[in-house]
Amino acid sequence: MSRMLDLIRSSQVPSNLMQSAARGSLSVPPDEMIEILVYLAHHKVFGEQARLTLAGWDEKASLAAAANSATSPEVLAYFVAHENLRPHLLPALAENPSVTEDLLSEAAAQGDRLAAEILLASARVMNSRALLAALQSNPNLRPNEANKVGSKLAAMQSVGDSGEDESGDGDAAGPGNEEDVHNPAAEEILVGFLKENAAEVESEKDKPFQPIGGLHDDHGDHATEATAAPPMTSAAPVAPGLHTVAAKSAHGAAAATAAAHAKKHAVPVHVEKRDSTLQKIAKLDVKGRIALAVRGSKEDRSILIRDGTKLVALAVLESPKVSDGEVEAFALQKNVLEAVLRQIPLKRRFAKNYNIMRNLVYNPRTPLDLSLGLMKGLLVHDLRNLSGNKEVPETIRKLALRMYKQKTEKKGH
Repeated sequence: MSRMLDLIRSSQVPSNLMQSAARGSLSVPPDEMIEILVYLAHHKVFGEQARLTLAGWDEKASLAAAANSATSPEVLAYFVAHENLRPHLLPALAENPSVTEDLLSEAAAQGDRLAAEILLASARVMNSRALLAALQSNPNLRPNEANKVGSKLAAMQSVGDSGEDESGDGDAAGPGNEEDVHNPAAEEILVGFLKENAAEVESEKDKPFQPIGGLHDDHGDHATEATAAPPMTSAAPVAPGLHTVAAKSAHGAAAATAAAHAKKHAVPVHVEKRDSTLQKIAKLDVKGRIALAVRGSKEDRSILIRDGTKLVALAVLESPKVSDGEVEAFALQKNVLEAVLRQIPLKRRFAKNYNIMRNLVYNPRTPLDLSLGLMKGLLVHDLRNLSGNKEVPETIRKLALRMYKQKTEKKGH
């Protein structure tokens, strides 16, 4: 922070000098002047003048600040805010690593036609699921552009569903993605978890694997941000041979019904692998399932997070290999224990992830008190979407609408 800004913040600058500052007339370096102007933009007396000065600030100096990762977070947040956004700065802001995805998400969701075109050309946006999901909800996208974004999101999800870990945390380190018993971090966590919960493990040691929702209920296992954004229009692909199987199983109307059901509930291509994993898990006692939850693969975790035994499901969140992308999906699942949804925001790493917190609010299974506490952190476009989400409780929808109106009215002043 500059010395002059220190003085301004502490109200040690006379009125005439404050007026000069609001007009950008101080003899300080351009980056310092911009930081002072952004601070004054929220001032009751000099705010309007400071905002006018910023709107007409030298393009070259503004662009340099927008592209510089060392620029203060307050300045970057001001530049990228929907009401202050200058289109020629957006390409630099979009690629600046100091501009968080949370800030860019609002520009992606609410930006005008020009902003949408700029973000479609951004390498960072096109490689971020969160930013693509936000951009997909932008009403200024053309149909072909919306399809492009939807296809990109679907491709990213396909990679995730294939068992590859998008975070690169090494799930596929061993042959066949088998349980990794040589990970020192996992072993330390496992020993500590079993010791801490020894009494409960002993009391439930013979409890069999009973997944929430049933053995073959995969709803929510691979949930994405599509819940928080307008749904994609493309139909889910039907696995090869399903129609043939359905046709052979019955005749006439029965065959047609079976085919329609098969199309609606298309079997994933990894179904055989999943069935073998289920069989492996079903043979384990509680202690064995906890060990697999901590040590195992992404496929193991996707099943064990639904375990009806609370300790097993919570052990998944303790795994050093679990990625933020997995937890984003867990946060949207309806077939998990309430204890899992409550535990997620208690983990500091997950609590700092905006997408995870947003997904928890969008999940109708999330306890009401938890959702209400998390709503205050939602961006404007997510509040708008939430207010129309008929799956969540009416209390959540009404509060989301009220908060959306308050935030948009505040921006209008």
